[in-house]
Amino acid sequence: MQKQTKTNGKHLNYYRIYDDKEVLNYFKCSLTHKQIERYLRTYEKKHNKYFNPEFIEFLKKYDNKAELIKVEDVTY
Repeated sequence: MQKQTKTNGKHLNYYRIYDDKEVLNYFKCSLTHKQIERYLRTYEKKHNKYFNPEFIEFLKKYDNKAELIKVEDVTY
């Protein structure tokens, strides 16, 4: 899933990802889906397993706006 939002002239893309712990997270960045796939292949060459927070830190080398989004339940 990818959603785009425009802020300050830059498009932010929103993605959902699962890591090797089968944790679902979302993240936002200005990178395209194609760029994310390329960086993921680079990341996987150096890591046997990957975890969402570590992958987002890796992405920050290429997009300092990359940010993991924590989604929590709200009850009322």
